[in-house]
Amino acid sequence: MTEENINLNFQAADTDAGKRLDAFLAEKIENWSRSRLQKLIDEGDVAVNEKTSKSSYKVRPGDRIEVELTELPAAEFEPENIPLDIVYEDDCLAVINKPAGMVVHPGAGVSGGTLANAVAHKFNIQNEKLKIGAGLSEQALIQNLKSRIGIVHRLDKNTSGLIIVAKNEATHEALSEQFRERTVFKSYVALVHGAARENFGRIEASIGRDKYNRLKMAANKVGGRTALSLWKARGRYEKFTLLDVQIKTGRTHQIRVHLSFINHPVVGDETYNEGRDKTVSDAKIKQGIANLRRVFLHAEKLAFTHPQTGERMSFTAPMPAELTEFLELL
Repeated sequence: MTEENINLNFQAADTDAGKRLDAFLAEKIENWSRSRLQKLIDEGDVAVNEKTSKSSYKVRPGDRIEVELTELPAAEFEPENIPLDIVYEDDCLAVINKPAGMVVHPGAGVSGGTLANAVAHKFNIQNEKLKIGAGLSEQALIQNLKSRIGIVHRLDKNTSGLIIVAKNEATHEALSEQFRERTVFKSYVALVHGAARENFGRIEASIGRDKYNRLKMAANKVGGRTALSLWKARGRYEKFTLLDVQIKTGRTHQIRVHLSFINHPVVGDETYNEGRDKTVSDAKIKQGIANLRRVFLHAEKLAFTHPQTGERMSFTAPMPAELTEFLELL
C-alpha cells in the first residue's frame, strides 16, 4: 500500500500444511471475511514466496505469505472533526479532494488524523437526525455509521487529489467491482525529473516488494503484480517534464515506481528518485523542491459509473496552490 496500506507477513507452520490459502488467511486476519480475502488474492495483493497465487493454493510448511490489505475494516475508524473538501455528495457516495499529508486509513502506528477518521465524523453529523429519528441512540448511530462508511480506493499520504467514499456496503462493492474491471478512469498530474524524449508512452512493468528494502516497491519484479500506466507530456520545462498519467491498475506506489523505472522520477519523491532532488543545480528550484514537503503528484481527474443511477460521472480537482506556485517558479 503505501503509508495507507497494512502489510502483513506470515510463515506457515507444520500445522498449517494442506490448508487453502484463503482459509489460512481467514484464521490469521481479524475482521476480514473469507470472501473478501479471496478477492484480495484474485487481485494479486497476496504473495506466497514472492509469487502471486490462487485462493485454492494448499499451504506448505515454511511458506512465506505476504498480504497487502487495501483497506481497513470500517469498524476501526473513530470519528474526528477534521475539515473535508467535498467535491460531490449524495445518499450513496461522496467524492473528496484529499490534501497532501493526510493518511487515508489508520494503521501502522497512525490511529488518528486520517481521512477515514474525518469521513466517519462528517457523515455522522450529516445523517444524525435521520438515524436518531429512526430510534437509534447516539452510540448506536456511531457504530452504524462506522459499519457503513468505506473508502473505496487509495492515495499515498503525500499525494493529493480525488478519492471516493461509499456510504453503504452495496455501493462499496459496486464501486470496487468497477475498479476490478478497470472501468474507473483515474488521471494524475506529475512533475518528473528530466526531459521526456517522446510526447506519450506506455509503462507495463510488474510491481512487487523490493527484496532489499521492504518499505519500497520495485518494478519489473519476478512474481510481482501486473501494472500498466499510460502517460503523455503536458508541459515542458528546463530539466523537468509535466505529465498526465493514467493508471489502469492500482498497485502500491504504482506511478512513482513506474516513472522512476523509466528514469523520470517524480519531483519531491525521496523514496524513489534516488536523490535527484538534491542534484538540481539551480539553488532557487532546489530550495523550492525542499519547501514542497510532498511529492509532485496529484489525482486530478476521476470518472466512474454511479452504482444506483447508472450515470457516468466525471470530476476534476485543480492542482493545489503549492504545486502551481512551484510551476511558476520553474
